[in-house]
Amino acid sequence: MVKSVATLAPIAAVAAVLAATQPVISASRQYPVKPVIIVVPAPRGGGTDIFARELAKIVEEDLKQAVIIDNRPRGGGIDGVSKAVSASPDGYTLAFVWNSPLTAKPLATQVPYSLESYQAVMSIGFSSYVLCAQPGFPAETAQEFLNEIKAKPNGYSVGNDGVGGTMHLASERIFQKIGAKVNAIPYVGSTDTARNFLAGQVDIYGGSLSTILPHVRDKKAKCLLLTSAADNAALPQAGGLDSVGLGSVETVLWWGLIAPAGTPRPIMDRLEATFTKAASTERFKALMAKQGATPRISDGRQTDALIRSEAEALKTVADGVGLRRH
Repeated sequence: MVKSVATLAPIAAVAAVLAATQPVISASRQYPVKPVIIVVPAPRGGGTDIFARELAKIVEEDLKQAVIIDNRPRGGGIDGVSKAVSASPDGYTLAFVWNSPLTAKPLATQVPYSLESYQAVMSIGFSSYVLCAQPGFPAETAQEFLNEIKAKPNGYSVGNDGVGGTMHLASERIFQKIGAKVNAIPYVGSTDTARNFLAGQVDIYGGSLSTILPHVRDKKAKCLLLTSAADNAALPQAGGLDSVGLGSVETVLWWGLIAPAGTPRPIMDRLEATFTKAASTERFKALMAKQGATPRISDGRQTDALIRSEAEALKTVADGVGLRRH
């Protein structure tokens, strides 16, 4: 029996869709067939770079391909994220990034990407930011630190990771809560902040634990207040926000892996499984502990939800300090 044109049309349409998706399915099954590039929007030697390089070494064994780290530190992380999310969504260009370029920077700067430009693969854990004073600062505890800066409006300067960065907004949440006024001085990431702090250009370092820890051991910095609710064993003198009744304004530094939007689901699943396995190794957990970080592995769905909720919370803080995009 001869089928009508009307009957054949749906069959032809289905066949066309299957033909179009077959190359994608095939490529997903074979992935990866060439080196994978991980863009790190931070300088070499910092915590983000250290974690990315160790993960890359571990996953190479599983992926059976080279994993290349491409440092793109300009723009406070914006340049690196832009490069990664604008790449072809084929799983060969990813970004290992801390939260600031995703949730904080877009509040102060016009960025060429949005929450819809990328999708999270997974995240590895977090670390508190910390506020550290010069060795001679007149305080020895978190409460004494807060009392001192509140008593002297605009009497102290705090270096941070850039205007609208997560550290900037994390510290502002605390200062707003207690009614303190402190001069915020922006730098290009925690390494630059630490360098200027050690040179005496600012009174207080605001940034990641991993960058300042070596200088704490050398007694060149006195770390007194964490931006996490809880304390951190890596810095026993520093108090968490719970210790001063400010746990509700916790803001932490966390790290995760993202891919361009539209990356095929099979490839995303492979990447999530591979990097989750790598981050779960004792080798990687030991590295995180050494850097003062806490492992807390989240899958892609959980990390996407975290990005969106944090972006909303920080927007409230940014509005409170009159931060405007430029």
